[in-house]
Amino acid sequence: MTFINEDFLLSNDYARELYHQYAKDLPIIDYHNHLPPSEINSNRRFKNISEIWLEGDHYKWRLLRANGIEEKYITGEAPAKEKFMKWAQTVPNTIGNPLYHWTHMELLRYFEIDELLNEESARRIWDTANERLKDESMHAQNLLIKSKVEFVGTTDDPTDDLSFHASIKKSDFPIMVAPSFRPDNALDIQSEAFNDWLIKLEEVTGINVDKFHSFLGALSMRIEYFNDHGCRASDHGINVMFYEEGSEKEVSDIYEKSRRGCVLTEKEVHQFKTYTLQFLAEKYYEMNWAMQFHLGPLRNNNTKMYKQIGPDSGFDSIGDQLLADPLSKFLDSLEIKNRLPKTILYCLNPRDNYILATIAGNFQDSSIPGKVQFGTAWWYNDHIDGMKNQMSILSNVGLIKHFIGMLTDSRSFLSFSRHEYFRRVLCNLFGKWVENGTIPPDISLLGRYVEDISYNNTKRYFNL
Repeated sequence: MTFINEDFLLSNDYARELYHQYAKDLPIIDYHNHLPPSEINSNRRFKNISEIWLEGDHYKWRLLRANGIEEKYITGEAPAKEKFMKWAQTVPNTIGNPLYHWTHMELLRYFEIDELLNEESARRIWDTANERLKDESMHAQNLLIKSKVEFVGTTDDPTDDLSFHASIKKSDFPIMVAPSFRPDNALDIQSEAFNDWLIKLEEVTGINVDKFHSFLGALSMRIEYFNDHGCRASDHGINVMFYEEGSEKEVSDIYEKSRRGCVLTEKEVHQFKTYTLQFLAEKYYEMNWAMQFHLGPLRNNNTKMYKQIGPDSGFDSIGDQLLADPLSKFLDSLEIKNRLPKTILYCLNPRDNYILATIAGNFQDSSIPGKVQFGTAWWYNDHIDGMKNQMSILSNVGLIKHFIGMLTDSRSFLSFSRHEYFRRVLCNLFGKWVENGTIPPDISLLGRYVEDISYNNTKRYFNL
């Protein structure tokens, strides 16, 4: 038996009652993840546990490297079984990291394996897990059903054709799989790849985008296309927040300057990004989408490994650029025109938690409770301490009652156990507050909080 028992993370009777009576059996709305829609559509069959567990998981890759494992066993050409054995060798060294919990929760919840993963148990677990993967219940679509998922929000470039989403919708698959509009490439005007990306935009829209107004028209067309395919949200990865006002004429000139291959100044880049993102945000408002800002990563820090493997490979960390002033000004520029969409703000640097929580409070209105959200603990913060800190800060300066809760932000079909993890942390937080005498022991009242944060608020926020 492992330590993942019925009352895992639940430290008192209040927490246990809240979890088991109100949170445990609720469905999951996973409104932001990176699951490949192609794999959902094809109902992917996984050959072995390495495929389903280690492919694309830069969380695990970082810990493998920290444990001194050679890259060939991480992203290289080593056989799948050898990669799994290296992960099994690493897991006993991960105590204190959420991956120690997630690893054993996933083994238990999906494979019914209730033992610790280590070098001694590795071969036995490899064989048992791989045998279970042969069962139809472990194919991609059935894993979502097993996890009680109702909605999946994937992450998609504006030039994606969304054919897999359309195919899923036409099938008898009971879970809604919707695209999310991720136009980072459209804002990345300083990138060497910007003009190449514009060629893709021209191909999918049939619009010549040599001029800025036609570029905006093409983006507008893609927003409508995504909306027709069930999109509920946009998503923006913003390393450094920006705000620099510019007229349409100024930004048009900047765009055409870039098209000619000229180098832009930092001010020009920020003017282009600000104007374009304002345009997009107003379109999101028209569509009643939520606009997500993931703020503050410092990406691709290891140049050697970036050249060898590419982005999203486990070499990103927390940035420390200031964001309060430009973020507030950007949101205000939309609010002035009554065109601010529902907005979710996530920060990677926990230093900024109070900043985002208080900025969110500046732009609430009567259209929906919690219109501007201080988003759940993200990436390097989605552990027990990070979740407790994020929810405590939200409670201190806002209304946690309207919080839309957890998401996986993951590429793994096994990561939905993180919703269970979050719900246990949430219930234990409330249970501790009751025990400390800071909130009343009204289980009915607190149960409504738990149900809303875990499910109801999200369902309402995304119009599901």
